[in-house]
Amino acid sequence: MLQQVTDSAPTGAFPRLDWVDELLVPALRTAVAALPAAERRVAEYHRGWCEADGTPSESGRGTGKSVRPALTLLSAVAVGGTAHAAVPGAVAVELVHDFTLLHDDVIDGDALRRHRPAAWSVFGVPAAVLTGDALLVAAVREAAQAPGEHGTAAVREVVDALLELVAGQSSDVVFEDASEVTVAQYLTMAAGKTGALMGCACALGGVLAGAADAQVRGLREFGRRLGVAFQCADDVLGIWGRTARSGKPVGADLAARKKSLPVVAALERDGATSRRLRALYAAPEPLTERDVELARRLVEEAGGRQAAEDEARHQVADALRSLSCAQPTAEAYRQLQEIAWAMTRRES
Repeated sequence: MLQQVTDSAPTGAFPRLDWVDELLVPALRTAVAALPAAERRVAEYHRGWCEADGTPSESGRGTGKSVRPALTLLSAVAVGGTAHAAVPGAVAVELVHDFTLLHDDVIDGDALRRHRPAAWSVFGVPAAVLTGDALLVAAVREAAQAPGEHGTAAVREVVDALLELVAGQSSDVVFEDASEVTVAQYLTMAAGKTGALMGCACALGGVLAGAADAQVRGLREFGRRLGVAFQCADDVLGIWGRTARSGKPVGADLAARKKSLPVVAALERDGATSRRLRALYAAPEPLTERDVELARRLVEEAGGRQAAEDEARHQVADALRSLSCAQPTAEAYRQLQEIAWAMTRRES
């Protein structure tokens, strides 16, 4: 089941996770098929399983790397369980992730997701919001299907993560209008918005494998730190990535004056470059394409990009130390390490 990973230093290339999809997709399709018809259609479009008119997509498999479900399944194997036992957790995590993406696109007004129009721009805001709500309920139901005490613990893990996630997302929205945001505040936000769900993904694997509490804590902290690292890297891609590869509108965060980590780090610095960036962000008029390009250059010159990349590496290192506390098997540790580094060195 586990992909063989060499002992060499991580290359940043994303490991093949076909085996994850083989376990995940049938169960995920069953969960989505149980949604009300209108929400099912939006969810299937969002996942890339069908076109806007309901006809199956050419690939039929959708997009994405199934990272969070992979973390759940691998975490179960890492502490002596089986990947099959952790499938309900993997499905629940992926459903929550899709819920967050649907709502995030509405909140941010992003019209592009996974290389095509976002669901809200095709079906309307109410349909996208309701589909997100339906996926959230389905996720809790899926977690509850685990047998006995494992199901109860899994539901508790999902609910706790959701509360943190909402708090993190709320802070992210508040930051848009805040006059100042510190790097420390940003990292706290990211731990909720992104870290909570990845922490949940890893902890669910341990819970469904019947791991000891200390092992579950180690897995949860590994995922939480990895989530923060992922958010740092994602912020860098949001400014310097390529839409053709990422499938998301590059530069939109700058145009909206969002305080992503590179921007926050740049604004915290002293000097003329930071002052110019601060003035640009404080200007009342909308930013033009030329303004966005200027902001991109100022953020990099002020050290914002370097700071975000350094923070991502620091968070991954801390994540791997936490993973060691879970006493994982050597093979699972190598695979999780490979995924962790690849998530912060990706181009899409």
